[in-house]
Amino acid sequence: MHIQTPPMGWNTWNTFGQNITEQLVMESADAMVEKGYKDAGYEYIVIDDCWSLKQRDENGYLVADPNKFPHGMKYLADYVHSKGLKFGMYSCAGYQTCAGYPSSYGYEFKDAETFASWGVDFLKYDFCYFPDSGDGKLAYLTMSNALRSTGRDILFSACNWGTDNCWEWMKSVGAHMYRSTGDIFDIFESVKTIFTGQVHTGLAMTGAGCFNDLDMLVCGMYGKGNVGKENACGDVEYKTHFALWCLASSPLMMGGDIRNMSDYCHDLMTNPRLIAIDRDPDARPPFEIKTNYWNSGSIRKYIKILSDGDYIVGIFNFGDGECWNSLYEQEIGFSVGCGVKLHMTDVFTGKDMGILKDAYNVVLPAHDCIMLRLHAERA
Repeated sequence: MHIQTPPMGWNTWNTFGQNITEQLVMESADAMVEKGYKDAGYEYIVIDDCWSLKQRDENGYLVADPNKFPHGMKYLADYVHSKGLKFGMYSCAGYQTCAGYPSSYGYEFKDAETFASWGVDFLKYDFCYFPDSGDGKLAYLTMSNALRSTGRDILFSACNWGTDNCWEWMKSVGAHMYRSTGDIFDIFESVKTIFTGQVHTGLAMTGAGCFNDLDMLVCGMYGKGNVGKENACGDVEYKTHFALWCLASSPLMMGGDIRNMSDYCHDLMTNPRLIAIDRDPDARPPFEIKTNYWNSGSIRKYIKILSDGDYIVGIFNFGDGECWNSLYEQEIGFSVGCGVKLHMTDVFTGKDMGILKDAYNVVLPAHDCIMLRLHAERA
C-alpha cells in the first residue's frame, strides 16, 4: 500500500472520547458525505479508544462492546463502505490501551486478522503501557508485518509520541503516518507547541509514503468535548491551526463534531486552496525564514516549495498581541535584479495580491496568520 498524499478523515477521540456508539459513527459517516467533506478529500471514519469490552473472549479475540456497537464492527464497516468511505479503528502497542482496554502486545497477528475480517482500512496504533523492557521499534515493525500479512490494504497510523526519535525509522518499519507529539488540546498554546516542536525535527522526514502526523484537528470544538478547555480556540486560532497543518502536509483528521460544525470551520476545512497545499504531490516540509530584525516580535515565517514551481509563504503571529512584519524577495531566495517577479495570491480567499516588490508589509492580530501563494514569472 502506497500513500502518495496525507490521509484525510475524522476521528472520534477529540470530541467524544469514550462516549462512542454505532449511531454516532453512522451519523458522522452520513455527515461526511452530505456536508461535502468527502468531496473535499476526507475519506476515513476512525473509531479511537474505548470501543471494546474490557476482556478478550475465551479464544483471545477482541470483542466490540455490544452496548455501544450492537451490530458489531463488520456491520459498521459495511455501512461506512456503503457511503464510499473507509473505516478505521484503534489499538495500542502496550499491555492495554491508554484508557485501559485490551491491547495488541503479543496479539499483533491475531488482532490484525480480526481487523481485516471486519473490513478495517486504517489502524491507529498507540503506545500506552508499553513495557520498559520492550523494543518500541520492533513493536511497530511487528504490527506492520501483521497488517501486511492479512492481504488487506490497511493504512498504518503509528502513534508513539516521538519516543526514540521515531521520525528517523517509522517509514522504514512500514508506517504510513506517525505521531511524534503529545496529545493536542483545544487551546492555542497546544497548537503552537506541537507545530514549532516538529518543524525542525519530525517534519524533516515527512514525505510521500509516510507523513508526520501533528494529531487530530480541533477546529470547531470551541471548548467542548474530550480535549476541550476553558480558554479554547476561536475562529482566528482555528484558521492558524488549519493553515499550519496544511503547510506541514500533515494528515488532516477532523476531531470536531462534523454533524454540527460551524459554517466558518466547515468552510475552512474544505477550502480547496488550503487542501491543495496539504496534498501537494512533493510533500516538501516547510522551512523557517529567519526573522531577526526590529519589531519581528512573535512573528514566524515559513516557506514551502510546491511541485508545480509555486511557493507558499505563511506568516504567523504566535504572540498575544498585534505584530507587524515585512516579506522581502531576498528572504525566499530571489535576489534583487534576478529577473523574476513574484505574483501573490491570498490562499484563504483566492484574492489577487499583486506583485511582491520591495516589501510586502503585514499587520497581524494576535494568533492570526496570512498564507500567500507565490508564482514566479520572468520579468
